[in-house]
Formats: sequence, structure tokens, C-alpha cells
Amino acid sequence: MQVLLKNAHLYEGISKSRVQDILLRNGHIEAIGDQIPLPRGADLRESTNLCVSPGWLDIGVYAADPGYEHREDLTTAAAAAAAGGFTAMACFPNTDPALHTKSEILYVKNKAKELPVHCFPIGAVSHDCEGKDLAELFDMHAAGAVAFSDGKRSVQDAGLLLRALQYAKAFDGLIINVPHHKTIAAGGQMHEGVMSTSLGLKGLPALAEELMVQRDLSLLEYSESRLHIHLISTAKSVALVRAAKQAGLRVSCSVAVANLCFSEEKLAEFDSNWKIVPPLRGSSDADALLEGLADGTIDFICSNHSPWHKEAKNLEFTYADFGMIGLETVFPLCRTFLSKKLTINDLVEKMSLAPRRVLGLPIPRIAQGERAELTIFDPDIEWVLEEKNIRSKSSNTPFIGQKLKGKVLGVISGK
Repeated sequence: MQVLLKNAHLYEGISKSRVQDILLRNGHIEAIGDQIPLPRGADLRESTNLCVSPGWLDIGVYAADPGYEHREDLTTAAAAAAAGGFTAMACFPNTDPALHTKSEILYVKNKAKELPVHCFPIGAVSHDCEGKDLAELFDMHAAGAVAFSDGKRSVQDAGLLLRALQYAKAFDGLIINVPHHKTIAAGGQMHEGVMSTSLGLKGLPALAEELMVQRDLSLLEYSESRLHIHLISTAKSVALVRAAKQAGLRVSCSVAVANLCFSEEKLAEFDSNWKIVPPLRGSSDADALLEGLADGTIDFICSNHSPWHKEAKNLEFTYADFGMIGLETVFPLCRTFLSKKLTINDLVEKMSLAPRRVLGLPIPRIAQGERAELTIFDPDIEWVLEEKNIRSKSSNTPFIGQKLKGKVLGVISGK
């Protein structure tokens, strides 16, 4: 099968784009040039502002498979990822059973062979993600785990996290931890501040995140290993990571797109779809996150994709579960709300190149003869998100019915 991408703006994370035709054949780039003629029988793809970049990668996807397929499974997560422009996703291990041995890692890899996008399993740090006994990190690494984390269950035991860092150092493995101190955050519903007080909701203090960031950086300094701090949300967390990078620690960090675009005022109407972890913080925190993204403190943007069935979200705010889906809306949210602060090349860097550097994965090249792993998009198209068009099995998002700017036109994963 042949596809001709006509007059495509090629964005590769550098300062300037180039406009050329791209001819694809059977998942490979056959030719790149000016005015390539349309071969007989080939499909033509063109748009007013057709753009192409190396395929995007989302880290920390909750695919819920195996065990919680009523919320999401690998097939629907992959469909949502492709619709959102991602040619690859790295999945958290919070499943049943958890991805805590090589058997579960191989289950994901084997099931992913038939999916339209690449799926990289993240192995659990502890058995069943319970934070007690160290899991079989080396065996999972050998089976294909790209990193290790207890995912949405932050590792509370400092000794366990230290042992994981020391163990993974033997094969230069990456430990991922979400900074969330359970006892300090216990019972919290939203960011602790004036807004939580006025709404009568118990707050999730910034300290619950910042204390864990400080702890994890201290453990990293001691172990001299590799650590990724996933989903920071406060100005002080940005400052702590910035200082750690300047000191030479091997640390990276990420931010959820919702925390970049919005602040705690969104919870004024008690819409449970805005109930997420980390919570939406103050506007000054959002500004600090953008500054951290601009200066390289924050390595990449992620979706924080957390699907829930309707019975878990259509409840009074205090009883609803935390999380929203996000795979299909990362790019349009950035284009709609951050277009004056993040260029298209910035987004390619933070959604394609940087995530792969953090995981140590090869970056797709847009060059003749290379395997085609591409995201095709138009950054200026305006559209409305409708529930019937959501590919995820869940629909817990506050953006249904909203007009958004920037639309993914397709992906080619090169599989």
C-alpha cells in the first residue's frame, strides 16, 4: 500500500520546519522531495496545513488490562492513543494481576503485536504494587519492561524505593515514582487553599507532593541511579527538580497536560471529571510548570490517562474516583490553551523526542528508507469533541461538547 503526503510541514523538534512530499510504501518512507507524482493506486493525504512529525509517545497510560477491562483494555487504549496522535504508549502496571513478573510483561507484549500502536510495559517496583516486597526487576527487564514503577500507587516506603534504585542501577534501569504522600494527603479532594476552603472540601496539600519529591531526590543522590518523577504539579516541585538537575543528578520529570492548561477554579461547579491526581493547583503553580517546561526542567507532557466507568464518576464529588481520560485530547488542549506559549516544535519535543530519550528508546527519523513512525496533524482545525467519537472505553472527560483547536489526522506506526 502506498500513501502520498502532499506539501507536508515536517516538524522534527528543531527550530524550523520544512515543506516536502512524503511517499510511504508498506510502512516505510520510500521518498521525500518536492512535487512527488501520485503513483497509480496510491492514497493521497492533503490538508490546508498538513503537518508531520515523528510519532508521539505517552508514558504512564493506565490501560487497565488485564483485570479491569470494563474500564479500558489494551485494544481500546491503543485506539484512543492512535486517535490522539500517539504511535506508542508506555503502560502502568496497576492491573490484576499487576505487571510484576516476566509473565505479565510478556502478556502485554504479545497482545500488543496486533495493536495499531506500539505498547511498552512498565514493570511494577513491588509485588502487586503493594509497596512491600521488591518485584523481579531483572527478569522483567530481560522480558522487555522499559522502566519500573508502582504507577498510580506511589511508593511510600523509602527503604523499598532505595533498594529498587540500587537494584536497577546494575542494568541502568529507570525507576518511575509519582510523588504523593498518602498520610499527608489522606482524605483530600482537591488542592488545599482558599478555593478548597470556600467549597468546603478537604484539601490535598502541596506538601504531600513536595515532601516526596525531596525524599526521592535524596534517595537518588545516595544511590547514584536513575529516577523519573512523574506528574509534578507545584512550583516548589519544579524548583527542587531544577536544582537536582543542576547538581548533576540523573533525574527527569513530567507534567500532565491538565495541570499545564488549568487551575483549581475549574472545580467551582463540583464537576467530578475535574477530580484528578495530581489535583489542579493555583495559577502560580501552572505558570511555574510552563516555565519549567520551557527551560528543560520538565522533560515531557503526558496525558495522565485514567479511565473510569460511569458508576465511578457520576457521583457526588466527594465519592467520585480520581482521574480523567486524556489520550485523545493532549494535543488539542495544548493548541487551544497554550498556543501562544508552546510552538509546534515545542510540542514535538515534549511529546515525541523527550519521552523516548527518558526511556532510552530510539527516536523515529523522517528520512528516506526509514521505517515510518509518524503523526499526521493539522494544528489549526477547529472541532468539537463528541462522546460518540471517543475511542476509549470510558468517557470521563470534562471536554465533551467543547470546541477545540488542532486535530490529529492519523498515525502511521510502522508496525
